[in-house]
Amino acid sequence: MSRERGAAVGLGGALAAALLAWGAMDTGAAPRPRSMAEPRLRSHDQAREPELRRVNVISSRPHDRTAYTQGLVLHAGELYESAGDFRRSSLRRVDPLTGVVKQRLNLPDTIFAEGLALVGDRLIQLTWQNRVAFVYDRATFREVGRHSYDTDGWGLCYDGTRLVMTDGTSTMYFRDPDTFEAVGQVEITSRGRPLREVNELECVGDTVYGNVFRTDTIVEIDPRTGEVVTEIDAAGLLTPEEQVGAYVLNGIAWDPATGHFLVTGKDWPRLFEVTFDPVPPTDTAVPPATPTPTDTAVPPATPTPTDTAVPSATPVATETATPTATPTLTPRPVIYVPALHRPS
Repeated sequence: MSRERGAAVGLGGALAAALLAWGAMDTGAAPRPRSMAEPRLRSHDQAREPELRRVNVISSRPHDRTAYTQGLVLHAGELYESAGDFRRSSLRRVDPLTGVVKQRLNLPDTIFAEGLALVGDRLIQLTWQNRVAFVYDRATFREVGRHSYDTDGWGLCYDGTRLVMTDGTSTMYFRDPDTFEAVGQVEITSRGRPLREVNELECVGDTVYGNVFRTDTIVEIDPRTGEVVTEIDAAGLLTPEEQVGAYVLNGIAWDPATGHFLVTGKDWPRLFEVTFDPVPPTDTAVPPATPTPTDTAVPPATPTPTDTAVPSATPVATETATPTATPTLTPRPVIYVPALHRPS
């Protein structure tokens, strides 16, 4: 190789290296990982795995099945309920033991009521797409104010300092209880992924419970981070007969006197007093993918006379019988019959 050609090759290599280095400095980019999915997968792996719980029914009580329940608040032994849907939205005061509606304010036909919160002696009721929150005197149901907001209205609760609100997206908003001005927000996530459609809310201490729309799941959310820390399975509360004409689970109220919760659903005939109990490990255990040693035992390579006298490869009937425990782990199908036309 000539001196000139060698110099040119050296110069070209140096120039290429300089250009590559300049490009990296110009974009500020680190070397691209082998797979762009790796950081996301790593983040998901490090996300909190929610604790699993399920409802334990303490009592079952009557509930007005014409109430399309959007919000529940228990205070001083009385249940305040926001019922939704166009042409039948209302605010109610209900006897939590008998289900009798003791006081009711019907809203205009164009209003679709949503979540409900109690702040002092004021009840604050959201609306779905009307984008107005009504403020009432708790004792008389007289309207004493209104607040406007620029999102849909879904769930609402009061944590003693702030109002907590959802709008159908994965965003949880914090609002001033007097002015309704937004004072913060956080994204709701489950296992590292955004969780949408968290509906009716209940603030309990420093945590928030919410119904996940179109499911039988209630989630417990850490409002500081937005993380779902607990998932509660509330399937199977209604009998197949009670499910006819009913819609989805929605409505959570906490009773500080007992530490129990009251839950119901849209157009449900029952209100349930429940606790959220840990799921025993035996209920969540997944059968191992690899058969147990007794299932995989291999006969000796050289059969003895007794091994070959009578073939034993075909299992007897008792070995092939379907396990009887399986049906008990299969959840009862939900046969909701939607009566309405609305996405929350």
